Amino acid sequence: MLRSLLNIRSLLALIAILIVSGTVWYSSYLAAKIEREERLKVEEWIEASNSILNINNKETTLALKIQRDNTDIPIIITDERGRIMEVKNLDSTRLNDSAYLKERLKSFRAAHQPLLYQDPIDPSRQNHYYYGNSRLLDEVRYYPYVQLVIVALFIGLAILSLRSSYRSTQNQVWAGMAKETAHQLGTPVSSLEGWVELLKETHPEEDFVAEIEKDVSRLRLVSDRFGKIGSTPKLEPRNVVEQVHQMMEYVRKRAPGRVRFDLETGGRETILVPLSGPLFDWVIENLLKNGLDALEGRGLLRIDIQERANDVVLDVTDTGKGISKGNVAKVFKPGFTTKKRGWGLGLSLSKRIVEQYHRGQLFVKNSEPGKGTTFRIVLKK
Repeated sequence: MLRSLLNIRSLLALIAILIVSGTVWYSSYLAAKIEREERLKVEEWIEASNSILNINNKETTLALKIQRDNTDIPIIITDERGRIMEVKNLDSTRLNDSAYLKERLKSFRAAHQPLLYQDPIDPSRQNHYYYGNSRLLDEVRYYPYVQLVIVALFIGLAILSLRSSYRSTQNQVWAGMAKETAHQLGTPVSSLEGWVELLKETHPEEDFVAEIEKDVSRLRLVSDRFGKIGSTPKLEPRNVVEQVHQMMEYVRKRAPGRVRFDLETGGRETILVPLSGPLFDWVIENLLKNGLDALEGRGLLRIDIQERANDVVLDVTDTGKGISKGNVAKVFKPGFTTKKRGWGLGLSLSKRIVEQYHRGQLFVKNSEPGKGTTFRIVLKK
């Protein structure tokens, strides 16, 4: 699926490049053609104007028509000293604004070489005809950029649609795998629960029976967690302090003796947050086990719980080996792991549980190689 998505992106990018390249080339061709035609029109307009001023010319019908037909090419006429003598097709409301006329004259000089007309009677008099681009020429020149923006938006929307489709498919696969796992665990766990009840009747005073019962209960909890993936969990007001404390005690009993655990709540014993108990326990367990792996048998695991006006913040900190900057952005991706064993799904599942099911946030607050890592969970109250 990922390879297919990359191929589609490459194809879309190639199509976009071809469209834009073809459009730019053709637009440049049209613009050059229009520019040549407009210069010819200006030359005709100059000849027509001088023909009208010629007292010996009795027939001026054609010259007047040529003058009237030029309604789109702006022109500024100056004398040999650069003084503005006449303007054509400029903003009529600003003809008395000298700054506006000077600005337009400057832009016309930069755009085109002026056309010159020398007075046949007085050769020392020479008019300069400066002209700008018509609206049509500007539109043709800017059209490729407009189309580029449209194509970019199209490509962006297409990629977003493909990513959304890919994520939807990925979520369905995740949910299907989780539910199938829960289904496969259900029968043997139920059978084990029956055997535990039988052992409690036949060996009521044996310590190993209680330990087996705990492990079977643990299996039932794991099955319940997988069963909730893919379906909308029921969120109930729960004491997040108690939830975290229970999971910390569970992990503490299975951790090496040189690992210290610390829970800081600011003196609060009860902080209610809408939670799915089994799924939230899974998140805390994953983060604590991830911290244990980073500690490598020695160090501190600390959870700080802070209640704010609209949310509750949990910082899970370890003093382990930390995460390199290059891996911080990858830790929540499915399959990413720096351990020799494991599938790299714990943090990815945790992020889905917090953000999709609890509408909260889970991210790496900070991490420094050799000093440790802090994961932050933000839950809405």
